[in-house]
Amino acid sequence: MTRGTEHMRHGDLADQRVGVFQAGGLSSLALGVWLREQGVASHHYVADLGQSDPDEIADLVASLRDAGLPASVVDLRPRMAEIGLDLLRYQARHDGGYWNTTGAARLVLVEQLTPVLRADGCTVLAHGCVGGGNDQRRFAAYAREFAPDLRVYAPWTDPDALERFAAGRGAMLNAVKDAGFFLDRGSDADRSTDACLAGASHESSALEDLATPVDAGSLTPRWSVYPSEAPAQAETVAVSFDAGRVTDVDGSGPDPVDVLRTARDLGARHGVWLRDVVERRIIGTRCRGVYEAPGLEILDTAWQRVLEVCLDPHARGLYQSLGPVLGAAVYEARYASPVAAAARAAIDELVRPATATVRLVLHRGTARVAGIDAPGVGHDQQTRFGTGGNRWREPVVGLR
Repeated sequence: MTRGTEHMRHGDLADQRVGVFQAGGLSSLALGVWLREQGVASHHYVADLGQSDPDEIADLVASLRDAGLPASVVDLRPRMAEIGLDLLRYQARHDGGYWNTTGAARLVLVEQLTPVLRADGCTVLAHGCVGGGNDQRRFAAYAREFAPDLRVYAPWTDPDALERFAAGRGAMLNAVKDAGFFLDRGSDADRSTDACLAGASHESSALEDLATPVDAGSLTPRWSVYPSEAPAQAETVAVSFDAGRVTDVDGSGPDPVDVLRTARDLGARHGVWLRDVVERRIIGTRCRGVYEAPGLEILDTAWQRVLEVCLDPHARGLYQSLGPVLGAAVYEARYASPVAAAARAAIDELVRPATATVRLVLHRGTARVAGIDAPGVGHDQQTRFGTGGNRWREPVVGLR
């Protein structure tokens, strides 16, 4: 058994230096309360994944420091943006077609933060994810992959930590407020939001009921407006791709952070964001999830048109068969596996011809294609009315 799979109790943390993956959600902040109460030597690493405004992240760090907990910010936006755009390129979706932004963020956290923990002399990685959930398993899997030398402390599998908060999230909320920690605006006793630059997941006591509609009464989006609240005036934007990678969105330039942030803001402003699904979870159960990924939603509309124009049917068929492989790999924390690496390499080769610029019209919850410019493509396009309308023009078709 590797170290990352061991179940630890707080007593095992004596004489250890604990690196905490510190988020602003309720269960994560309750972990901070618990470690402070136990006198554990810890350092709290707040990852900037693009989940919040810089001021909110600064407020979280300041509240931790004011409570006597060493804390620092690590900027992971570049890697998060890169992986977020990979979800689009590889069509790494899960049940209901939603984007695997939470699973992708867990990869980024462990891959990027564990070298920092190691350099700072930490021997234990701690996170506050709910016991028995997807993310607990993701952290354990990626710790085995990227940090087999570190032990993993998951507090909500520790009987003593569970006893401390036996009354549930209400007790956590009181403890976090008493500690003066800055709580994320999407989290309280009855709801939770997990976010990164690529998207956000929303869970709550109301949304667990499948009869509850998703509306302003049951969910407040993190960035987006509902379609009825979006501007009445449509907006046309251009999205450019080069060899299958997004290189510009409405003048953003090629930097992945700018690309994804610009796309997110556009989709959010026009109400293009919602996925309401009942998902199959890692442990085999099903539950409802509501997902907000406005940037990926509008980029996908453009990307699908590029695939239609730039890939031949055989390439498109193979491409479509590989997407679910990578969707499952991201969801189940197997993105670093040989199978996932092989699928990515195959898609990279298949989409090399995918160079084009697509014009999109965004309006009140919809993104539709207004046109595409794909240089070097079109030799096999068949037309009719360009030859008088009474016969089809025979294209010059060749193998590609």
